[in-house]
Amino acid sequence: MVSPVYIRPLLALLVTAAIIGIATVVIRNGSEESKPVPPASQQLPQNIDIALNKARFSEIQDGLLVWELFADRAEYDKIGDTVYLRDVRMEFRKTASQGAITVTAGTGEYFITKKNISLKGNVCVVTDEGAQFVTETIFYKGAVDHFTTEAPVIFSQQRIQLNATGMDLAVKGQKAYFKSLVDATIVAN
Repeated sequence: MVSPVYIRPLLALLVTAAIIGIATVVIRNGSEESKPVPPASQQLPQNIDIALNKARFSEIQDGLLVWELFADRAEYDKIGDTVYLRDVRMEFRKTASQGAITVTAGTGEYFITKKNISLKGNVCVVTDEGAQFVTETIFYKGAVDHFTTEAPVIFSQQRIQLNATGMDLAVKGQKAYFKSLVDATIVAN
């Protein structure tokens, strides 16, 4: 039989060993609550290399900002050298030769190498002089710095509204050329 003198230190040793064992397991494995949860992986389409939320692109020529393009979502296809855009806003700054222009659209494609941009879905081009062009599709040609469309266009400014099919709009000088007969309406005050 074990002497009662040794029972108390033996119990203290067993309790200490149990506490150390439990602490080791907790430290090594951690609690489930403290482990970082990996973010849910979003599977991108095979042709998309990177996707960004709240993306911003800009074009700078001769040290001056030509335009800025903002998109709520941008998906980059490196092989096709194309960025697919959603909820697009494109801004041209006011310069000595041109007024400011803001373009909005539902979707778009930015062709990086050629610096061309195709916009679709409720496209609205607004100048700082209050002119507004509304169409379903428009294409910005970066090399010549102008917009073109073959779709129907509604132009409005102050009391006049014009309807036509097809248009070219030069950013510099802001001259619009309509490709069809124009139907004009003057709105009464």
